[in-house]
Amino acid sequence: MLEGERLMIKAKNLTKIFNSGFLFTKNVVAAVDDVNFEIGKGEILALVGESGSGKSTIGKMMLKLLKPSGGQILLDDKDIWNLSNNKEFYSRVQGIFQDPFSSFNPIFKVNRVFKLVRQSFKKEVPASEWNDRVENVLKKVGLNAGEVLNKYIHQLSGGQLQRLLIARALLMDVEVLVADEITSMLDASTRVDVLEALLSLKEIGAAIMFITHDLSQAYYISDKIVVLYRGSVVEMGSIEKVFSNPRHPYTQMLLDAIPQLDSKWETDRIDIEDSDKTHATWKEGLCKYIDRCPITDTSCVKPILKLIEEDHYVACAKL
Repeated sequence: MLEGERLMIKAKNLTKIFNSGFLFTKNVVAAVDDVNFEIGKGEILALVGESGSGKSTIGKMMLKLLKPSGGQILLDDKDIWNLSNNKEFYSRVQGIFQDPFSSFNPIFKVNRVFKLVRQSFKKEVPASEWNDRVENVLKKVGLNAGEVLNKYIHQLSGGQLQRLLIARALLMDVEVLVADEITSMLDASTRVDVLEALLSLKEIGAAIMFITHDLSQAYYISDKIVVLYRGSVVEMGSIEKVFSNPRHPYTQMLLDAIPQLDSKWETDRIDIEDSDKTHATWKEGLCKYIDRCPITDTSCVKPILKLIEEDHYVACAKL
């Protein structure tokens, strides 16, 4: 199959710059710095990194909630900011966020929410057929229509609400979904249910960006991974290859920090920030990880992503 036949959404040299401070103390921060990736139909791409790495900023740009400072987001090779019909765009692209309670109108019952979806995006579907679809989709995400449709939002749990949002995306036949930390507010017992519901969207061919701090969840659900540090991609590729052979020191540190259930936490683990190496002050043109890296020297220039094996890219001047 040709790449163009599978490609759904693509970030090309994506950049977002924020200005802070006033007058003479004005600072410029590149929250996202020349990021490139693509997500094909039926693929889940995990976007991981520490807080402040640019994950949610990328998600908001993909949803047209923030305009890029540079670069493009292409939906089937068309820049999303050149698409004038926002209703059509949001019929194809949807987002699910960390706090599900903020995504619903609290005065509506669940059945009213789904009726509004039909009125706004699926008018061509007869009411009787729509009701059958709602019941089937709710069953698919592990919910009972009789138990949730006549309830208000405050009567449901966070896990139920996240699955309702996935059900809404299924009913809309969305083609691209941005899922931003959708399990972080949930109990451990309900997280797997939400992830399994998300896989239902993959089954219908949706391209999914899964933004998360949890690398275990990323490995469980994703096909590809992009590791971000200070707004830049440090490693990306097949989830299996990156996890089995992490090459960038930052990726290695993140994976080393995952607790292992079969052994107690080791208090003598290497903490890169406490390395006995001389820490360098980052300057423009140098590697952004230079002040934390255990293999660097003060001359490490800003690296570019390079292919180290099939479907595995790393940005490190020492490799």
